[in-house]
Parts: sequence; C-alpha cells; structure tokens
Amino acid sequence: MKVFVTGVNGQLGHDVMNELAKRGYEGVGSDLKPEYAGVADGSSVTKAPYVSLDITNAEAVDQVITAEKPDVIVHCAAWTAVDMAEDDDKVAAVRKVNVGGTQNIANVAKKLDVPMVYISTDYVFDGQGTTPWKPDFKGYKPMNVYGETKLGGEKAVSETLDKYFIVRIAWVFGVNGHNFIKTMLKVGASHDEVKVVDDQIGTPTYTFDLARLLVDMIETDKYGYYHATNAELPATVSGYDENGTKTGYISWYDFTKEIYRQAGYKTKVTPVTTAEYGLSKAVRPFNSRLDKSKLEKNGFKPLPLWTDAVHRYLEILHEDGFFDELKK
Repeated sequence: MKVFVTGVNGQLGHDVMNELAKRGYEGVGSDLKPEYAGVADGSSVTKAPYVSLDITNAEAVDQVITAEKPDVIVHCAAWTAVDMAEDDDKVAAVRKVNVGGTQNIANVAKKLDVPMVYISTDYVFDGQGTTPWKPDFKGYKPMNVYGETKLGGEKAVSETLDKYFIVRIAWVFGVNGHNFIKTMLKVGASHDEVKVVDDQIGTPTYTFDLARLLVDMIETDKYGYYHATNAELPATVSGYDENGTKTGYISWYDFTKEIYRQAGYKTKVTPVTTAEYGLSKAVRPFNSRLDKSKLEKNGFKPLPLWTDAVHRYLEILHEDGFFDELKK
C-alpha cells in the first residue's frame, strides 16, 4: 500500500508516516516547506520521500498526487491557529487552506478513485452541554472561523467522495511541534502558580496513538464519520482515582494537574472560568467530549487511557532532553 500524507511537518502527519513505515507500507510525505522541516528525531519520516506541496494550488495538487499514484490519501494538513483565524485579514487564507485545500485533495482522490482520510474537530459543534458528541450527529453549529472552515472541509470530502474517513479529534498533543503539554511544562517550570480553565471539558488525543488507529482504518473499507480521542478513566464514585487523578471526562485544569503530577512538578494549579481567564479571540467550546463507541462497533481498537498516553509522552520528552532544556 502506498499512502500520500499531507502535513508531515505537523504533529499527526509525522506520526502517521512513522506508523506506515512500521507496518511496511510506503509513505510519501508532503507539506508547504521545500523539504521536511519537522523534528529531527531520526525516525522514518525524516528519511521518507517528501514532496513540497501547496494544497491551495489545485493544479499542483492534481499533478503531484496523480504522479505519486497513491492507494490512499491521509490529509493531516490544516490551518490550526484558532485565535489567529479570527483576524479579519486571515479569514480568507484560513478558508483557502481548510476548505479549498481539502476540496483540491478530495478532487484528486475522486479522480484516482482512492479513499481519503480527513482529520476534523469537535469545533464543528456548538460546544454546549456535557453529553459526548456522536460522530454521525449532523446538528453542526461551529462557533468560530476555525470550526466553520473545518466543517467546510468535511463537506468537501463527504460531498465529493464515497470512500472516506472523517475522523474528529480534540486536545491534540504529539512529539513534533507545539502543544498544551509542552506549554504547561514550560510555564510550570518558571512559575509557582498557574491558572487554568476548569469549565471546558473533554479528553486529549495523543497523535502516536491516533496514527495507529488511522492506519488500522485504511486497511479496511469501513468508511464514514468517527470520533477518536484517548479514553477516559472509568468513572468512580468520588470522581478521582487512588492517585488523585480525575476520572471520567476532564477539564484543562484536570489535565494540567495530571501533567504536573506525572512530571513531578510542585507548581500550584488554580482553576478559573473561561470568562475569568479571558485572552482568547476565538469562542471556545465548553464541551469537547466525543463519543467513540462507533470505533469498537466497527471492529477498531480504541485509543488507550489518556493518563497512559501522557505517561508515554513524558518519557519521550525526558529522552529527548526537553526537561534538561527547561533547567537551563
């Protein structure tokens, strides 16, 4: 199987390429930069075939992907700077990438008659309540430009193709790039106290685990909409386990508490409301919970517990010298 992967300079694309190599599949990576510009970790993606590609250029997308003759396209590239997307001078560019770029790729997938994987987000919903969003729920109501354009990308895929996987994720972290865990570790290393919102709920997604699931998916023809985040800890009566870790769904505050517990930080974490925290240009969802039951119904192995994902991720950060850099 030959797989064309967009966005390999980002967190997920990096891990998808490595998972493909692990299984003996041929991955061709692409991104905007002239050459691979992700983390130089010596993993398979750093040595794999790479093609520079501007996904907003329909002619280039058609020429490049057609020439590669892939069996599947995994589309990880996107505009993900949620707050910047709200700037009046950026909106057109965000739409060009997330909607237009996705349409260009879907058009080539249709021409070549190959399946396409599109990565989306809980931001396509209105972010209210506490009930997990179901993957086939069509009551879309995005609250910001990012959500609107990712929904536009979903429609470009679903209205163009019959063979597609639309996979929604939330609270993403991975080795290659910036994310919430790295940010909170940096802040916690230099502050005695951090304030984190406690009224936005969900569960995180480790790209290493997600990449395994995506490759599992493209080995099948079980197309459709799916939700995939790491699993919640089974709920307890007290709401916490023996380590003091929140069970069931969590908030960003709970997430930070667990990151610091596992990292051995003594930094005080203070819960605040979204209104008290301020700062964000884009309206943020209060409810990012995603119902993942469809995965098991269709024979896919769900992602491991989020606490286990954090543990494995912190081990890699230790090995890569991330914590040593913080001490300098």
